[in-house]
Amino acid sequence: MLHGYGLYQEEHEAFRRTVRAVVDKELLPFAQEWEAREEFPRELFRRFGELGFLGLKYPEEYGGSAAGELYEAVLLEELGRCGSGGVSAGLAAQFTISTGPLQLFGTDAQKRRFLAPAIRGEKIGALGITEPDAGSDVAGLRTTAVRDGEHYIVNGSKTYITNGVRADFVVLAVKTDPTAGHKGLSMLILEKGTPGFSVGRKLQKLGWRASDTAELFFEDCRIPAENLLGQEGQGFYQIMGNFQWERLSLALGALGAMEDMLEKVLVHVKQRRAFGQTLSGFQVVRHKLADLFTELECARQLTYHALRLHVGGQYAVAQTSMAKKVATETACRVADACLQLHGGAGYMMEYDIQRHWRDARLGPIGGGTSEVMNEIIAKQLGL
Repeated sequence: MLHGYGLYQEEHEAFRRTVRAVVDKELLPFAQEWEAREEFPRELFRRFGELGFLGLKYPEEYGGSAAGELYEAVLLEELGRCGSGGVSAGLAAQFTISTGPLQLFGTDAQKRRFLAPAIRGEKIGALGITEPDAGSDVAGLRTTAVRDGEHYIVNGSKTYITNGVRADFVVLAVKTDPTAGHKGLSMLILEKGTPGFSVGRKLQKLGWRASDTAELFFEDCRIPAENLLGQEGQGFYQIMGNFQWERLSLALGALGAMEDMLEKVLVHVKQRRAFGQTLSGFQVVRHKLADLFTELECARQLTYHALRLHVGGQYAVAQTSMAKKVATETACRVADACLQLHGGAGYMMEYDIQRHWRDARLGPIGGGTSEVMNEIIAKQLGL
């Protein structure tokens, strides 16, 4: 199915076919195995690097292709179809949230040291923002960084960090001025093996089980001052700037996941028989599916509208928040309805729909909760 809508061109659809072939051959057949192991192979990062998937929007001088964000949007949609939210999340975190700030705010030296190997898939990155007592409220972060000569001494902790267990570097949000509120936030690049830095337990999750999610701890952790991203006090704006693409990425992934769910449930209702006919023979089933496909189309139109504004250079905060909220919440409803249509089979672990159902639930939470999206939208309305 073509999804141009005046947004994607034929070259984007050709790229979609390439990505889909990779997903169908190299990800989908192993999704259940990786879910059971609660980890996907590290080699996938290198494989995606070889394919050029990790640097679609980054300059050629650092190993990217400078193809643009629309190509990455296609990749995000197709990853949503890979059968495992954890695989999708782990790979997407590499080219969205962990490397995005490096490209936007890093020096040439920082980009060559961290961004370039991340684009090749040689180094895994993570974004360290969320803390035990602060998530969407980034101004409430408590991890501190005190300048000491040519280093920052960092103390605190982070939690729910995607790729945190295997990360070779973490783009870390810290308080360099605890008295300045959101203006006291800064970003530092933390390397694996830095004294005082430790990775806690790998967290067990309801969904996204194939991704590693970690607790991170910092005890008098000395980070070189040259690893400061941008300038002190810019952290809040750096985080907010990257949030827009992160939220769009979650909406796009939800679209792909919903497509996969609905394709699978169509096959199921055409094959499963009850009371002498296939499930698709019942009007209630046909009308339910009509509603679900309509909901998907509504979510797609809104997400594509926000994407169009974003790639056009507009700071479309309200539309991005709306798209993230609507697409992820719709995915939860679609997953629940598709599981119901599978009947008892939907409750069995060997069926993909139960995994979609579990994975979808993180959408209205991660990257800013739906409640936070509502607050952002309200502020944009002048309320």
